[in-house]
Amino acid sequence: QVQLVESGGGLVQPGGSLRLSCAASGFTFSTYTMSWYRQAPGKERELVATISNTGGSTIYADSVKGRFTISRDNAKNTVYLQMNSLKPGDTAVYYCNTKVLGTRYWGQGTQVTVSS
Repeated sequence: QVQLVESGGGLVQPGGSLRLSCAASGFTFSTYTMSWYRQAPGKERELVATISNTGGSTIYADSVKGRFTISRDNAKNTVYLQMNSLKPGDTAVYYCNTKVLGTRYWGQGTQVTVSS
């Protein structure tokens, strides 16, 4: 079965950096687009970044452009989100996501808190 397991969240000061990882299993990882979403308290879940199956194409939300970088290692079945220059507004639970054969799958999420 499809499994997505996020890691790497935590508490960081404004201006700091974190790298999130999402380990995937149960499907042919190199075939599918992968995405990161986030959900802040009281807000709807929003798309943060998407990467094509080969890694050759990426899309970012305007709010994170120039600060976040999505990447993937198809040999390790893992997608990453490098987050730099973090702001308090980036505080949220971050989720890994993919759509396989018409079904959307989510990880359990990892908490990112940006605070001094």
